[in-house]
Amino acid sequence: MTQTWQPERALEIIAGTPPGGGLDRVARALARAIEHSGLVAVPVEVINVPGDGARRAWTHYVDNHAGDGHVIGISSPNLTTDYLAGISHFEHGRYTPIATLITEYIVFAVRANCPLRSGPDLLARLRERKPSVTVALSTSLGNPNHVALAKLTRHVGGDINAPAIRVFDTALDAVADVIAGTADVCAVTAASVLAALKNGQLRLIGITAPERLTGAFVDAPTWKEQGVDCVIGAWRGATGPARLGAAEVSFWQRVLTGAVEQPIWIEELARLSWSPMFLSGPALHAYLVKERAEFVAVLDELGLLKAR
Repeated sequence: MTQTWQPERALEIIAGTPPGGGLDRVARALARAIEHSGLVAVPVEVINVPGDGARRAWTHYVDNHAGDGHVIGISSPNLTTDYLAGISHFEHGRYTPIATLITEYIVFAVRANCPLRSGPDLLARLRERKPSVTVALSTSLGNPNHVALAKLTRHVGGDINAPAIRVFDTALDAVADVIAGTADVCAVTAASVLAALKNGQLRLIGITAPERLTGAFVDAPTWKEQGVDCVIGAWRGATGPARLGAAEVSFWQRVLTGAVEQPIWIEELARLSWSPMFLSGPALHAYLVKERAEFVAVLDELGLLKAR
């Protein structure tokens, strides 16, 4: 007989960014979808533990709940890149990856009155082998946002370490940095610029999607359109604490599978320009292994590789 597990108290979804941040948006959308699915009989709570580039959520909360099936954290590729770059001492293997949920493509945006008018303008600046452009991003060096910038710079023959990088705990702060005129351009996940776009504060000059997105991003050219092989996304997933049992993992896989089928979740995909990316079980494991190898190669090229 297969052992089953059911929660005895509220489920907790931990987000390493403040309310409104990228990980928080996914956490809240997931909480609503789980509640709408009817698959659980307990409340679903979102707990924000921001700080230290979203790493504090793992070290100050998830680490304190080993073996507890009531808790999951919203994970991202940063668990891998932060470890490889020597920023953190932990990666996916310390926890219990359960599923990826969506991927967010990365937009490059400038303030509305910036002299950088287009993607080619940015590429021309990146071609100069000196610090000629300041880029704001979150949440750490070596993450997919930084890798996207490196791909653009490498394409034009520039020095991938030349751009000045300003790193923030949340993409919303990186966007604010550009609006304030401190940075020339931000490289952040697409949904992070929606409010500033609506207010006319930003202009989009490129996006790392394989084809144009819809909605607010319909006029944003992809880098592929502009002649650059730069297609990269930042996935968001659900990862449990260390030492979760098979019964707890099976519970969460069933709940997450049901949640991503809910109309309310599908509506959020469209509203925030998220792309579905549901992987679990062996497919998830294979993906994480492959992605890690790719990050080892690119971080080594960037001179950021500190661990393997």
